[in-house]
Amino acid sequence: MKKISLICLVMLVTVASYAQKKDKNGWYTLFDGKSLKGWTVGNNASSFQVVDGAIKVDGPRAHLFYTGKVNKGEFKNFEFQATIKTEPKANSGIFIHSAFQEDGWPSVGYEIQVNQSHGDWRKTGSVYSFKDVKETFVNDGEWYTKTILVEGEKITVKVNGKVINEFVESKDRGEIGDSTKKLSSGAIALQAHDPQSVIYYKDIKIRVLP
Repeated sequence: MKKISLICLVMLVTVASYAQKKDKNGWYTLFDGKSLKGWTVGNNASSFQVVDGAIKVDGPRAHLFYTGKVNKGEFKNFEFQATIKTEPKANSGIFIHSAFQEDGWPSVGYEIQVNQSHGDWRKTGSVYSFKDVKETFVNDGEWYTKTILVEGEKITVKVNGKVINEFVESKDRGEIGDSTKKLSSGAIALQAHDPQSVIYYKDIKIRVLP
């Protein structure tokens, strides 16, 4: 009995500490490929499912917030990376410096667009409505790597390692005033935009920067 209890305790400690482990380059894994542990969604939770090692986004508007143990879910300066695949006419986004909301479009932080062929002209890599990208750099149906680097007042977006957008808040945003759409610190979230948008996210990781 003591031996079994000790094994169970070791297993529990291993699971509990999983999200805290980082690799030799400082990357933390945010998604275990098996479950949505460490993530929280409000309304329309069924819009997010784990399928074949990826988060499948398929359903009405919803937002999946990382609320796990890595940095207590609060990020200021960081490098975020995910492998993404969009189906035709799909629209999604990755919110940064945001905060959990039960419903509605997040009112805090910036959205970094995910969109190759949806009717919205703002394409993948846009800092949505503030510095937008009109070109597309990948095709629907293919996996690609998206990197979001946040340092101070600058956001750099890369697709497959190529810089496609650079946003400097004081230069590209202008007077912010009391707006909550600004760089500060906060949560990361994945977006389900509409029932016709199907997107997959996997290999989700982050590197916390000073």
